[in-house]
Amino acid sequence: MQRRLRIGTRGSKLALIQANDVARRIGIALGLPAEEAAEIVVIKTTGDRVQDRNLSELGGKGLFTKEIEDALLDGGIDLAVHSMKDMPTVLPDGLIIDCTLERVDPRDAFLSSKATSIATLPQGAIVGTSSLRRGAQVKARRPDVTVVPFRGNVDTRLQKLADGVADATLLAMAGLTRMGLLDKVTAPLSTEEILPAVAQGAVGVERRVNDAEVAELLQKLHHVETGLRIAAERATLAVLDGSCRTPIAALALIDGKKLAMRAMILSPDGSEVIETSREGLALDAVALGADAGEELKGRAGSHFFDEV
Repeated sequence: MQRRLRIGTRGSKLALIQANDVARRIGIALGLPAEEAAEIVVIKTTGDRVQDRNLSELGGKGLFTKEIEDALLDGGIDLAVHSMKDMPTVLPDGLIIDCTLERVDPRDAFLSSKATSIATLPQGAIVGTSSLRRGAQVKARRPDVTVVPFRGNVDTRLQKLADGVADATLLAMAGLTRMGLLDKVTAPLSTEEILPAVAQGAVGVERRVNDAEVAELLQKLHHVETGLRIAAERATLAVLDGSCRTPIAALALIDGKKLAMRAMILSPDGSEVIETSREGLALDAVALGADAGEELKGRAGSHFFDEV
């Protein structure tokens, strides 16, 4: 490859860690130092600029991707690095994500100086999170708890917690792991207690469909098992037309050639929880995920989504 690749990313500390990891991997694949193989291009998104409202009020997942994808389509960058949990299920024409790095711990982490778990939170405690999924699952287990918005990057949320804005918060184990902040975790939450977001812990690399040179390179970075797991989860999300306005959770696991997944949809207040599971061949990941989504959609009924 003759050109130095331009990698588009958000400017948060976590996003830059992920983008630089991709640059490092590209360098290894090309036999070059990372700085010779690629350069990082920081792009500010709408989701980064607006910090005073929940994502559900702003319009959903595309808030963290549109400006980056526009730059990719315009040729301003050659590829884009994303947290897959932020990605809409439908990508713009001309773009594709067919490279996912190996998934990091998909669980959520419980952080609090007032309790060691959701169960031991004081009566009427305040939990800070702007994730409808996390808030709904916390409310399902602890209806007495008050959930308040908690926007901002990881450092901002940790500071809000230290300032007493809330008694506890939930953050992704993957992000805390990548940032070297595991010492801040009170306890990891099992996936039986809090089911993760679709694709949580996975990093995807987006490219132009017609860029064969980049496509060939990215296949050297692609982790096949992670790709199948994410495909199953995103297939569920696609059927449910999931955005940040709908509390949806899903997790797929692979053991050998077999895939097992759980998927869940909730009302925002946690009063209704509908869950299902699927098992089958990993190569049938998309069909299994879509089938799970169809079941959840049918059981919930249209009124459920209208209320959400």
